[in-house]
Amino acid sequence: MPSDGRDDRRRTPLRRIDFARMRCPVARAMSILGERWTILILREAFAGTTRFDAFERNLGIAPNILSARLGALVRHGVLERVPDGGRHAYRLTERGRDAFPLYLAIRDWGARHLSGPDGPPTVMLDTLTGEPVQAPTPRRADGTPITPEEVRILPGPGANEAVRRRFGTEADHG
Repeated sequence: MPSDGRDDRRRTPLRRIDFARMRCPVARAMSILGERWTILILREAFAGTTRFDAFERNLGIAPNILSARLGALVRHGVLERVPDGGRHAYRLTERGRDAFPLYLAIRDWGARHLSGPDGPPTVMLDTLTGEPVQAPTPRRADGTPITPEEVRILPGPGANEAVRRRFGTEADHG
C-alpha cells in the first residue's frame, strides 16, 4: 500500500540534538540552563533558598523532577550539595553565581514585556542603596550603550572551518 507520508512521520522519531556537543557556547550553555525549571531553581537560589523542601514548596515542582534538576545543576557545577545540620543544602558555586546577570536579564525582560497592568509581582532592591537592581546594559569600552545592530561576529580561537566560512576573518571585515 503506498504511503502518503503521514504514517512515515509518525513512525520516525525525531532525533534530539545534543547541545552539549556543539562548539557554540550559547548551545553549550543552553544544554545546562535551557531546561524549563532551571532558571526558576536559580531564581530560588539567588533569593537564598538552599533546602530541597523549600525549593519544592516555593516552585510547586514535583519532587522527582526537582531531584533530577538539582542533580543536573550539581553535576554541571552550578550548585553544590553540602551537609547542613543532618540534611543537605544546595549552594551556588562560582559558576552558579556567574549566571546572576543572565537571570537578571530574563527577569527584567519578563517584567518589562509580560507583567500585567499592575506591574511585576516583585522588585529586586540593592541592600546597600535601596535602588532597584537591573540587568546590565551591553556597553562599549567607553561606557556608551551598544545595540545588536552595532556588533560584528568574527571567528574566535576555537572556531572550526564552518565558523570561519560563516563569519570570515578579521581581514574580510576590515
